[in-house]
Formats: sequence, structure tokens, C-alpha cells
Amino acid sequence: MASPRRPTYTSRGGSGSGTGAPVKEPDVISASKSAPDAAAPASGRKKAKGSGRRSGDSNPAAGDNVLAFPEPKGRRLKRNILITACVTLAVVAGLLAAAVFSPVLAVTTVSVSGTKLLTPEQVQTALKPLQGKPLPQVSNDDVSRLLGPLVQVKSVTTEARPPSELVVKIRERVPVALVKQGAQYQLVDVDGVQLAAITDPESVSLPVIDGGAGAIGKDLFQATAAVLGALPPEVLAKLSNASAQSVDAVELKLIDGQTVVWGNAGERELKARVLEALLKVPADPKNPVRVYDVSVPRHPVTR
Repeated sequence: MASPRRPTYTSRGGSGSGTGAPVKEPDVISASKSAPDAAAPASGRKKAKGSGRRSGDSNPAAGDNVLAFPEPKGRRLKRNILITACVTLAVVAGLLAAAVFSPVLAVTTVSVSGTKLLTPEQVQTALKPLQGKPLPQVSNDDVSRLLGPLVQVKSVTTEARPPSELVVKIRERVPVALVKQGAQYQLVDVDGVQLAAITDPESVSLPVIDGGAGAIGKDLFQATAAVLGALPPEVLAKLSNASAQSVDAVELKLIDGQTVVWGNAGERELKARVLEALLKVPADPKNPVRVYDVSVPRHPVTR
């Protein structure tokens, strides 16, 4: 019997030759393949089935053999953290935007402290353009710019107190002398900035520089002002006037008539401490001190 895996040929013509043998027609061939022999070994069938999958034949049930691995725990945790962070940032950004632009936090009250030469009302008037502006939008630079015309202000710090209060702390320039200008006297600081005008010099315990910066020269004025700026308030209150023949010959007069030979502006902090200590020494009626010489502060002289 012929093998079921071999094709058989049939003739489509007549009987052909007299021998009755089939005539092969090479142009028209039909082939058939029967199912595998049921008696074939099971191992053979398994091998054929396995080889069929390896060759890439489509298999409807192939999807049942694909394993679905779970997502790694670390990757899932990172994704959750990233999502949470994005949501948190979005919420914070929204809150910040609401705080910066919300009219609920608009400035309605300006509290002022630290003023002596100025009044709180003068500062509040200068800061009036800030009324209605949200507190988070108000900076030290904004306040300093508005207070620029007030020469008495040396520096300023601000503090926001929600919902609507702006606290302004003023640091004023410190007057160290009076400069006589005609019938008036100008309060000046160590930089020569004119802070205020007064008509009664007795109302202020500060030394007088006759003629001011214009009369004694800019360099001499600055040297004298630098010396006065180094003195503690207790000593400054005992001075009557200050003068300078040159930048190396600054002299001070006390209200008791004594003279302080200061010299130049060098080592002025040490000279100020030495002078303060000398003035605390009890006076001797038999040998009153007329001159305190601190021009060489490590070797002071009284006479």
C-alpha cells in the first residue's frame, strides 16, 4: 500500500496507450496529504507539535501560554510619589498665586517705629502709595524708594503682619553736631547730611561747628564730623564746639571750658574710649585739668 505522505497522480485524459498505464501530465497536478497516522508514536506527535510552534505557525491557543508578570513594587512606588508631588506642587502654586494677588491681604495699616527726628505721620504719608497693594508684593526696596526723599532715614526694615498690616522699622541718621548757618543751626550727621534746622542750639546737647562745611573746607569738616561720630553719647553731650586747623589737628571744647586735643581721625574708637575714661576721673580742685590730650591714645596726657 502507498504511503499516505506521498502524492498520487491521476490522469485527466483518456486511456492513452494500450498498456493501460496512467499518463502523467506535468502541467496539471493535484496533491493531497492525509492526517497523521493515529498509530504514530505519541512522542512523534509531540515533537511535530513542538516543531510547529517553533517554526512560527499561528496557534489560536498560544495566548493561553503567555505569563503576565506583575509591575515591580519599586516602579509603582516611584510613580505614586511622582503623581503626589505634581499634585502637591499644583496646590501650592495655586495657594501662592491666591496669596500674592488676593485683595484680602491688601495693605490698610502702616505701623511706624524708631523715629525721633521724623514723626510717624511723615513716614506714613510717604508710604501712602502702598495702600491697597497686597502684602506679599511689598518689599524693602519699595519702602526704601518711597522714603528716599526723607534724608533722616538711614535704613529701613519691614514686616508683614497679615491680613493687612505693614510694620516699618526706621533707623535714622544720628546727628553729631550743629552747623551754624546765619541765624539757624543745622543738625548734621557724620557724613555731613543736614537732618533738621533749629533756632535754639541750647535745646540740643551737641557741639557747634562754626561756619559749617563751606567755611572750614570739606576735608576739615569731614575730619571733624568723623571724630564726633566716634564719641559715645555721654561724651558728646559734654562738648561745646569742635574745630580743626587741619585734618591732623582736630580740637574739641567741653562745656566746662576744657580743651580736648584729638589730633587726626585715626584710631578714633580708641581715642574715644580713653577720653571717656579720663572724664570719669574725679576732679582735683587743687590741680584742675585744662587740657586732655588723646592724640597719642596709648600715652594720654592731662595738664
